[in-house]
Parts: sequence; structure tokens; C-alpha cells
Amino acid sequence: MSAYKIPITTAFIFFPIIAFFFTLPYLIYQYRKYGSIPLLRSIIIYSFILYLLCTYFLVILPLPSIEEVKKLTTPATQLIPFHFIKELSTISFDWGNLSSYINLLQNKIFYIAGFNILLTIPFGIYLRYYFECKWYQVFLFGFLLSLFFEVTQLTGLYGIYPRAYRLFDVDDLILNTAGAMLGFFLTPLFSLVLPSRKELDEKSFKKGKKVTLFRRGLSYCIDTFFLTIIIGTISILLSNTPLGKNALLIAICLYYLGLPLITNGQTLGKMILKIKVVAKENTKYKKIRIELRYFLSYILFYYQFVIINMLKDISMNNNNWTAIINSSIFVLRVYFCLNVLSIIFSLLKKKKEFLYEKITKTETKSTIEYIEQEDTIVNEQEENNVRIKEDK
Repeated sequence: MSAYKIPITTAFIFFPIIAFFFTLPYLIYQYRKYGSIPLLRSIIIYSFILYLLCTYFLVILPLPSIEEVKKLTTPATQLIPFHFIKELSTISFDWGNLSSYINLLQNKIFYIAGFNILLTIPFGIYLRYYFECKWYQVFLFGFLLSLFFEVTQLTGLYGIYPRAYRLFDVDDLILNTAGAMLGFFLTPLFSLVLPSRKELDEKSFKKGKKVTLFRRGLSYCIDTFFLTIIIGTISILLSNTPLGKNALLIAICLYYLGLPLITNGQTLGKMILKIKVVAKENTKYKKIRIELRYFLSYILFYYQFVIINMLKDISMNNNNWTAIINSSIFVLRVYFCLNVLSIIFSLLKKKKEFLYEKITKTETKSTIEYIEQEDTIVNEQEENNVRIKEDK
């Protein structure tokens, strides 16, 4: 068991690093497709990644030194199919003797063959249960996974070692593929306690109809990324002009006021996560409300410091405006505090509605649409049809 401890421990050490880089693309993909990220789905996906890491490190670790590999004279390949059966037949075995079973389990040839089968059983289960692969697809992917492991060993970890440091065994291909197929046939047992993939998708779609604060926050982070690029671009273009010092304010206005006019209530972050700002039903002047919402939320709230700094610059250059500007700054800060309080109180309520949403009578909605037709979920209906309905 100690031989397996190091690879598995290493996999758990590397898993947070892999998960860190995987999480953002995963969140974006899930929000774009389903509009939500149920806990069970995330557990399945991340456990699958952890499983693949464990299997990979179990195959390549522990790594010998390059000097040790140079001295190896053992064969690099074993190309006789089912050679392990011939080796197992040399083991003395008495069906009526209990000690024979114990000796068999302790035999190196037997437990290596068993290990190669057990290694890919979860792979077959994941492929059938979550990825809904057919038997022939599980067979193919199981074979390709095993081939990847064997080629990794045969090439000496792709050239790091001067020769193969472990045996390329055709029996490993057979046993790993058999393990994946065994996992495929065992999957119905797990389906007795786990929801089906269709039920998981339906739950995700229904949950995704409500736009969570986390989804909105992620949209804001994506917007900040694009806005930073735009600010840098405008700063370069206007560097030699009087408007250069106001590049930040210009970029914010173009992004949060100009862009939603063109995209009918969406920023790039909202487009990517498939959400949009809409005016509530039975309200007039929908586009004006949406623009006002962006103005109150992003410019006067999230980027209030830009406005305040601009007002302070004006005050320094013109003393006649000092009283008015100071009053404006005071109002802005009061508005900021009121918004913070509304956010805190909203978090305590079931319905999350902030101050600027109440003022403008707007809300954030998901643009993902789905209907159920003969047990088939059809998602992401044409967004143009949704926009037309909302503008009426």
C-alpha cells in the first residue's frame, strides 16, 4: 500500500492547482449552458479531475533517477496478449483450500492484474453516468486512456528518461479497457442512488432561471477585465490630448452606457454568462430605465471614486464651484452608503433587490430559455425573440 500512498498524496497536492485554473472556464461554461452550478454536478466534475490525476500519478510514480534508468537492462515491451493468464496458471491453487485464495491475492501477478482492472472502473462509470457515453465509446476511450499511460512509460516520460523506465505491456491495455467496460456495466447500480443526467440537467436549468448574486459578481469581474483593456487603449489614444486625464471616466461611460444601448441591456460580462438587465413588466420607457440602472449602479456606485476625483479636480481649478461640488460629493457618499445598506438587507431577504434596482424598476434576468418536449430539454432559445418580447 505504501507504493500507492505517494502517487495519491501527490495527486491531492496538485489537485488544488489544477482546480484553480479549471474553475473559471468551468463556471463560465456551466453558466452559459445551464445558468446555474448545482453542488452535485460540481462534485462529479471535480472528483473526475481528481480521479484522473490519481490514475496518472499511480502510473508514472514513483520516478526513478536518470542514472538508475540508464543502468536498466530489462525489456521495454511485452507484446504477447493475455500473457498474464499464462503466468497466473503457474500459481498452485486448490479451490477447496482457503489458504490458496489468500496466496492468490498476495501474489504479485494477480494483484497487478487486478489493479489494472480496478484502475479504470471509475473511468467507465463517469463516462456512462455523467457523459452518457455508449458502450463502444467507453471501450474506445478506455483503450485510449490506457494507451496514453503505456506510451508515457514507453517513451520514458516523453524523453525525460533515456529509455522506458516501466514495461509497456499489451496486457495492461487489455485489462485497463476491460476495467472501463466493467465500470460501464456497473453504472446502473449508482443510478439507483444518484439522479440521472437528465434530472441533473433539468434541475440545473430550473435553478438557472434565477440569476444569483455570484453569477452577477462573476459577470462584474469579467466586465472589469474587459474594461481594464479598454481603459488602457483609450489612455494610449488620448495620451496627448486634453481628454487624456479623463480616460477612465470616458471608458466607463462608453462601456456601461454606450455598450448596453447597442446590445439591448448587456455588457460583455453579461453576454458571456447569458444574463441581461431588463425593465420590469408593465413599466414604460424600458431602455431609459436600463440606462439609468447602469448609471446609478456602475458609475455612481461601483465607480463613484472616479466621479468624486473629477469633482475634486474641478474644485481645485475653480473655487466658485467649491460649495456645489462639496455638496455633490456628500450626496454621492450618502448614496453609496444607502446602496451598501440595501445590499446588506437584501442578503438577509429571500428576494435580492438592491436600491438602484428599486429606483429604476429593473432586474437581472437569464437569457437561457428551455422547454421540455418528449423528455428532451431544448435550451438556449433564440435570444432575439426574447429581446423582442421584453421590449414590447
